[in-house]
Amino acid sequence: MPPKAHMDHFREVTAIKVPQWLAGWNEISFNPKEHRKRPKPYFYLFSLPARELRSLTGIARRSASGIAPRAADLGIQRQHEPERSEEIKQFVEYGFPWSTLNESKRQSAEFNDLRKPGWLPTAIVINILEITDSRPSGGVDQNDLVTIAQEGQSHKIILPYSDWTPDWRPSHSPPFEVIDGQHRLWAFEAGDTDFELPVVAFHGLDISWQAYLFWTINIKPKRINPSLAFDLYPLLRTEDWLDRAEGHEVYRDTRSQELTEALWSHPESPWHDRINMLGEKGNPWVTQSAWIKTLTSTFVRRWTGRSTGPGGLFGSRMQEGEEVLGWSRAQQAAFLIFAWKAFRDAVGKMDSGWAKKLRIQAIKDSAASASSGEDPAFYGRYSLIPSDQGVRGYLHVLNDICFTWASHLQLRSWQVERRAGASDADAVALALTTLSRHPASDFVSSYAQQAARFDWRSSSTPELTDQERRAKLVFRGSSGYRELRAQLIETLRDGKGDIAEAAKRL
Repeated sequence: MPPKAHMDHFREVTAIKVPQWLAGWNEISFNPKEHRKRPKPYFYLFSLPARELRSLTGIARRSASGIAPRAADLGIQRQHEPERSEEIKQFVEYGFPWSTLNESKRQSAEFNDLRKPGWLPTAIVINILEITDSRPSGGVDQNDLVTIAQEGQSHKIILPYSDWTPDWRPSHSPPFEVIDGQHRLWAFEAGDTDFELPVVAFHGLDISWQAYLFWTINIKPKRINPSLAFDLYPLLRTEDWLDRAEGHEVYRDTRSQELTEALWSHPESPWHDRINMLGEKGNPWVTQSAWIKTLTSTFVRRWTGRSTGPGGLFGSRMQEGEEVLGWSRAQQAAFLIFAWKAFRDAVGKMDSGWAKKLRIQAIKDSAASASSGEDPAFYGRYSLIPSDQGVRGYLHVLNDICFTWASHLQLRSWQVERRAGASDADAVALALTTLSRHPASDFVSSYAQQAARFDWRSSSTPELTDQERRAKLVFRGSSGYRELRAQLIETLRDGKGDIAEAAKRL
């Protein structure tokens, strides 16, 4: 890109150009449709004051006006963990081990001899966006572009202002994207504006290559938990190179286990303490293993194309060229808990049909579920809902209609301030609260109400007619998963509204 005119009106930073390219790399498959266009054979080295770098990357308080917060950058969506940035902030102030002391010890003079320089010599890795780069949050405004100019043997990074001030904000998307080092930048919420950080800058680097860089920097040296990486960088969930190299169990199986544990442990979950976590004989609930298999085959499965049917809402791109849904583990857990609560409530409100018959049968049998306050229509021994087939059927169809109807549900707009794991009960509770106010909650609740119309009685239910029993027997065995899904979809198609329309697309 040509340098800006009248460069004397813009701040210039001297940079070192580092050529890095091997002849063998020309054999690599570069595909812009997969967000892997051919990168430039070089990057740049320079330094910038931390707070100035923060503003150029869009890392700012959520109350700041005129800027897209990083959590709202849904194309790349590297998520922030405040605790990590706070640790770095304490370290920068006076190094280690002073940063690990509690506040009272730091305030006393007794430990002042433990103060050390808090150096941060490791480079922040960024990408400088070009005018042609498109992101879901929009492109970079022409006036905010950062360009690169060559003067003899040296190179200049041309910034979009003559002098930086703390209130500078880009008009739209920020000109820099952080590939690695955002927690270090967040540590400089305030403080010394002259604290400089080294920067490695790529130029016009496609987002799939950015995800690849993040993985090789942070995961291969095993610096952070791999599962956490999929929250910090959701694009990794759909990378085919990672799937082939790792078998992708690092995301699918691990995430499914985390979500299963959340459904079992969270007090608001209908399955709280109702999952057979240890696979014990005689335990009436669905095993943890079966739950994991259900989630890996539904919500966290990959999508390889329209011919294979819908992909997993938590593990696939919604369509070719789109980015994976960047929900955190807490959001994913909250979505599942909300959907099951909506289903339990919908079944509980049914006072006729199959549900009433199961409650009458429970009274006849003096079943424990009838006296414990648990609804026999939802939890009872003759209900398909608490069975392997029932769990799989409900979640399978829920995933597929949400995946199919995703463009109407504004799923990307559901943002939660606190980013945390599925095991963080408070974070899941917060996500549940915010989800209940999101438009997608009405769709999920409507699905639960429509799904409750289906006859969820099992083939072992007493007083079934021979015809009813034969119809229920098709749900047994591995082929029962497919049959239950098909019949549930037929029930939804017979309804009205968005749920019926979404079901007709399956």
